[in-house]
Order: sequence, then structure tokens, then C-alpha cells
Amino acid sequence: MKSFIEQSNFLKGNSLEKIASEYGTPLYIYSEDIIRSRMKDVANVITKYPYKANYSCKANSNLTILKIAHEEGVNCDAMSEGEMRLLLKAGFAPEEIFFVPNNVDNKELQFAIDNNIMTSLDSIDQLRRYGELNPGGKCAIRINPGVGAGHHEKVVTAGKNTKFAIAEEDIDEAIKVAKEHNLTICGINQHVGSLYMKPDPFLAAIDQFLRIAMKFENLEFIDFGGGYGIPYHKLDDEAPFDMEELTREWTKRLDKFVEEYGYAPLFKSEPGRYCVAEGGIILGRVNAVKYNNGNKYAGTDVGMNVLARPTLYDSWHDIEVFSNDNAVVSDEKTPVTVTGNICESGDKLCKDRPMPEIKTEDLIVVLDAGAYGYSMCYSYNTRLKPAEIMIMSDGSIKKIRNRETFEEIFASMDCE
Repeated sequence: MKSFIEQSNFLKGNSLEKIASEYGTPLYIYSEDIIRSRMKDVANVITKYPYKANYSCKANSNLTILKIAHEEGVNCDAMSEGEMRLLLKAGFAPEEIFFVPNNVDNKELQFAIDNNIMTSLDSIDQLRRYGELNPGGKCAIRINPGVGAGHHEKVVTAGKNTKFAIAEEDIDEAIKVAKEHNLTICGINQHVGSLYMKPDPFLAAIDQFLRIAMKFENLEFIDFGGGYGIPYHKLDDEAPFDMEELTREWTKRLDKFVEEYGYAPLFKSEPGRYCVAEGGIILGRVNAVKYNNGNKYAGTDVGMNVLARPTLYDSWHDIEVFSNDNAVVSDEKTPVTVTGNICESGDKLCKDRPMPEIKTEDLIVVLDAGAYGYSMCYSYNTRLKPAEIMIMSDGSIKKIRNRETFEEIFASMDCE
């Protein structure tokens, strides 16, 4: 019986213990092959009409991964000035970047304007502010289609209870404000949420969004958002997202829209998680095993500062155990709560999960950590942010980010 890491050949023959010895733990490890494969998937969701996938780089903004996205012909979304700067540094041309912020100040909007980066405004206040900065310019607006979806209420970005986007009933006011500043609304975008495993909610949002799109004349592009999920319960044989069904059903809806609208504008999407989640794992070390009131705990160095998702969203990540470089795979399992090294009771990777024998000094591998993993790291308890490495297609290892140092943390506080 083999572990998932072994079956998928994620490591391409590299030893986990050797990697841990050379780069330390906790450590983010990525697969070039998997990330390139997923980027190709999203780039070809729609082939019948003009289409472009924009990788939502908030999922993982490592410069090496951004360069891979560019090499695979994928454009990118940015949510901040920092992300725009990163994308420009990665080689993206301004026209390959779509700035989709919310609640930003004039400085960030002006940066996009000065760099000729298309911007979407997600409130009438922001649209008015943009018009004052860039009268006579072009922009997009983000619209709430009234349909939201996601694995947790904190990641649902449309529907009745969200801070995002302009409601349908306010579209006429948005058009009025745009005219006051001689702005051309050349595109519209939506985003319903993150991590849905069936195409149905996205397709329902597409139906609503295309109906709303008919209110606009001469659109240059329509951006449908992203949020496609990945199977986080791999060890229980969870089925992957059905991209073929999505393509088939989405294309049918585009056929009808193009016929009614009279032409096909550029269609876009904003996948993030799907592109990188499965291409990343976290390697950690078990530093203590103990029992409290009959409950078994395995204490590791993968704290909530390294992977925030389980604490933030009660998110599931499959975990595999390796002892002396061998996968610990057994039908005999014991409930274990795997924790980190942060001084918080909520610092748990999993609670009472049936796991094979796990001992001090074993290694753990946290699967599907390539999205919203490192990008949400922080330095609570003055813990260092981990390093990142990539297993390249030829099996070689490339360090793509150094481990943070105490000197770097202290330097940012030395303001005298």
C-alpha cells in the first residue's frame, strides 16, 4: 500500500528526510508538473469563443509560480498594488493584468491608472473616486449576480450577505456615475465564491450574469470569476471537479448569449485555487506526542501561522505520515489531533482524525496546500515564515523563497 505522495510521484524520487535536512521544516514544496498541468486546464476551459483565464494570484503569489503562469499563457488578477508590482516584475504586460480591488485608496487606483492596468470597481463610491482620478478613461465594474457559493460563509463572495460588488438594482446609478465622469464601462466581472465541487452554482450565476450583461452595450469583456474546487479529501477518493461538464454547459450558455448580444466579447475567468492547490504540500516535523485526558495529540512545527485555513475555515487537509523516509500506511488507525506550535487552542491541523501510528521525529505531509497557504502566512509568536522549494520537471530542486530570518523581522521594527 502506497501513500498518495508516492502514487502521484510528487517528489520525483527525492527523499523527504534529505529535503528536511537541507531546507528545514516547516517547508512548502511545490510540483512544477502539477502546477503547469492545472494552468493548462484553466487556459482551455472555453475554446469556441475568445477566452482568457486570469490566474487569481492571491492564491499563491510566489514569483516563480507567477512566471510559470505567464509561460503557460495565463493572464492574472491582482487585488492590491503589491500584487500588481509582483506581476509586472514576473513579466506580465499591463494589458495582461486585471486589478480587482475593493475599498482601496486613491494611491492604489492611481498606480493602476499610471501603469495602464484595467481596473474593476466594486462600489459606486469607488467608481466615483476612479472617475475623479481618471476622467474619460475605461474601467470595469464588479456586479453581484445574486448567487453565492463556497465551502464556508467567509469565502462566499456574492448573494445577499457579502461586502463585494455592485447590486443589480444599483447598476443604473453606476452607469450614471460613469457618464458623469465620461468613463467607459468596457467590462463587467463577478465572483460567486470559492471551493464549490459541482458546476451547478457557477452555472446558475452565469445565467444571472449573462442576463445582466444584456443591460450593457458594446462590452469588450465579460469576466465570470472562478472558485472551482479541488478534492481535498483525496485519501477518501473524493471525485475531482468536472471541468468537462463545466465547459460543455458553459459553452451552451455562451452560444445563446452571443446570438442575442450580436457578437462575442472576450470571455474571462478568475481561477486561483484550482491552479495551485494540488501542486503544493507542507513538510513538517513531529516534535511531541502525548495524551491528555485519553486524547492523543501529535505536536508539529506546522502551526496556524504556516497554514491558517484549518483555523480560519475549519478546512480539511489530508495528512500523511512518514517515518525514516517510509510512508506509514496502515488499516489500523487511532484518533489523533494534530497541532502546531502556536500558543492558541485553535492551532490544529485536524481534530480526532483516524491516523496510522505517529511518533516523535516522524515527518508529516500536509496535502493540497499550494493555495492560500504561504500567501496567508504570518509571524505570530515571532515564528519565522517557512522557505519554499519546487520540484522541477526534471526532478531537480529549486529554492524559490528563503526562510524568513529573525534579523528581517527585527529590522522592520527598528525605526530609530
